[in-house]
Amino acid sequence: MRPRPRQCALSVVVPLYNEADSLQPLHAEIVAAVRKRVPSYEIIFVDDGSTDGSLDVLRRLAAQDRRVKVISLRSNCGKSAALAVGFAHAQGSAVVTMDADLQDDPAEIPHLLAKLDEGYDLVSGWKKKRHDPLRKRWSSKLFNMVTSAVSGLRLHDFNCGLKAYRSEVVRSIRLYGQLHRFLPVLAHWQGFKVTELVVNHRPRRFGKTKFGPWRFFAGFFDLLTVMFLRRFNRRPMHLFGLLGLVCFLAGSAITLYLAVMRLFYSVYLSNRPLLFLGILLIIVGIQFVSIGLLGEMITESRKDEQGYPVRLKIGW
Repeated sequence: MRPRPRQCALSVVVPLYNEADSLQPLHAEIVAAVRKRVPSYEIIFVDDGSTDGSLDVLRRLAAQDRRVKVISLRSNCGKSAALAVGFAHAQGSAVVTMDADLQDDPAEIPHLLAKLDEGYDLVSGWKKKRHDPLRKRWSSKLFNMVTSAVSGLRLHDFNCGLKAYRSEVVRSIRLYGQLHRFLPVLAHWQGFKVTELVVNHRPRRFGKTKFGPWRFFAGFFDLLTVMFLRRFNRRPMHLFGLLGLVCFLAGSAITLYLAVMRLFYSVYLSNRPLLFLGILLIIVGIQFVSIGLLGEMITESRKDEQGYPVRLKIGW
C-alpha cells in the first residue's frame, strides 16, 4: 500500500454508538490531554449509526473545533467497521483509539505515546483495575487467557479500547466482522512489536454497557476465525484436503471390510448400519477435498490482493 502523506502527529479515533451524553466531556478531556504534548493532532469520531442524537452533538463539536472530524455510518455496522473507517481516514503518524463511554481515560494518551517512542509498534492498554460488572470481568478474563494461550502473545487485556499504534500498523491490518478484539494478535503475527501498559479505567457515567452474553461466544468464534485465517488463508487445501483424505480412507476401509465379509463369509449387509457410515465417510471425504480445491481457486484468484508484511526495503 502506498504511504499517505502525514498531515499531523496524532490521530485520536473514537468509534461510538449512542453516547450523546459522553461526547462533550470526552472531547474536552482529549484536548486537555494532548494539546500541550503533541504538536498537531486530529480527533476522528466515527458514529456507528447512533439513534440518540450523538450526531447532533458531534456536529456542534466540529463547528467549535476544526481538529474534530466526524464520520457517520448509515447504519450500525459494528466496532470493527467503525475502526476500519477511522483508520482509513487517519492522517496521524501515530493513532490512538479509545471508547466513547468515558471509561477510558484520555490522560493516558501521553503515556501510550511515550511507550511507542521506546520502539514498540502497538501499545495495548491493560485495565488492571476494572470498573465493570462481575460477569463482564470474569468472561473477559477467561477470553484473555484463552486468546493469550492460543495466539502466543502474552497480554492481560486484548479487548481494551485504549491503544496506540504506529500508522504502519493500522494501514497493514484489514478489519472486518468483530476482529477488533484481536488487533494486537494480528499485529503480532505480522511482525510488529506489541506490548501493554497499565491504564486507568473509570466507572461508566452515562448510558449502559453494550456487553451481552452473545459477545462472549462471538469472541471465541472470532478467535477460531483468526486462527484458521492465520494458518490456512493461503493454503486451504492443507486443512480440507487432510480432513477429506482421513474421511475417505476411513470410509473406504469400512466398505472394503464389509465387501470381504459379504463375498467370503456370506454376511448380509442390509441390516448393517456400518455400511451407511462407510458410504457417508466417502462422500464427506470427497466434499472436503472439493471445498479445499474451491478454496485454492479463490486464493489463486486473489493472489494479487494478498500482500506480505515487509518490514524494510533497501536499495529500492
